[in-house]
Amino acid sequence: MEVLTVVVVDVAFWVLGLVAVLGGAVVFVVDSMARATYGLAVSFVAVGVQVLMLQQSYVGVVIILMMVMEMAVMAVYMVMFMGMNPALMPMSMVHSNRTALAAAVLAFLILAAGILLVDWPTRRGNPQPDVTVALGEALMGRQMLVMAVISPVMVATIVAGVVLAAPRTRYDRLGDDLRRRPADDHQPGGVGR
Repeated sequence: MEVLTVVVVDVAFWVLGLVAVLGGAVVFVVDSMARATYGLAVSFVAVGVQVLMLQQSYVGVVIILMMVMEMAVMAVYMVMFMGMNPALMPMSMVHSNRTALAAAVLAFLILAAGILLVDWPTRRGNPQPDVTVALGEALMGRQMLVMAVISPVMVATIVAGVVLAAPRTRYDRLGDDLRRRPADDHQPGGVGR
């Protein structure tokens, strides 16, 4: 039974790795910002689950929450500034192909050379009994209060940005009593279809 569990965990880890790589590749294949955003979110969530499988609970949950929230904020800003469903707007996600390819190959070669040529230090001391707690304290120790205050401020900023970016309110669309049917939409296919 234990061997079966190990095999299932190994297969799940490699499948998540494949999902992460394919999700990252999707960003450069699809033709809209929304689809690229979803592909990037899937890629990072798969990486977060892999980190959870490595028993780094704090880091894995932070990766998942951070990337899901980042993609949600990106989607809000796309809708706010584009004024329609950005998934319907075809556009190229790849610019300066030759320069990007040269930069990617150069970065890979430098990083690979660093891995192979750097004299890695030997471990000194023993790890903490609970590595996750130690990592959480190292990352967020003195900043936890700041993050607890900044989070609602960021949400309020996003909501205010969406409200200020909307040129018309629901009262403009539906009348003062919110009963006008059909809604007065300049662009069909909106909320009041």
